[in-house]
Amino acid sequence: MSMKVLVVDDYATMRRIIRNLLTQIGFTDVDEAADGASALSKLREAKFGLVISDWNMEPMTGLQLLKEVRADKVLKDTPFIMVTAESKTENVVAAKQAGVNNYIVKPFNAETLKSKIQSVIGE
Repeated sequence: MSMKVLVVDDYATMRRIIRNLLTQIGFTDVDEAADGASALSKLREAKFGLVISDWNMEPMTGLQLLKEVRADKVLKDTPFIMVTAESKTENVVAAKQAGVNNYIVKPFNAETLKSKIQSVIGE
């Protein structure tokens, strides 16, 4: 799978875990961003097939990043999966309203990640 994936999380350890899981399921073209602002500039520089972003980040949350992506006419159709530590209903609703494609609750394994990605990109 040659799709380029952007992993956004302010914890380097979490980015590494997600990158490793992606590699296990066949995604080798993975880039990382430590915050929403750098994620946006990377998205504007190169074509990504998928964004996997943490919800809880400073100063720009994953939800704000999602809204920025959806408001950008070039990026608006980019598949976006939100990663969160809690599955609070209001979070799910907010993310859905903002146009998230799928949603994954920590902790998760390669299998879960794979099925979420497949449901989003239809591979």
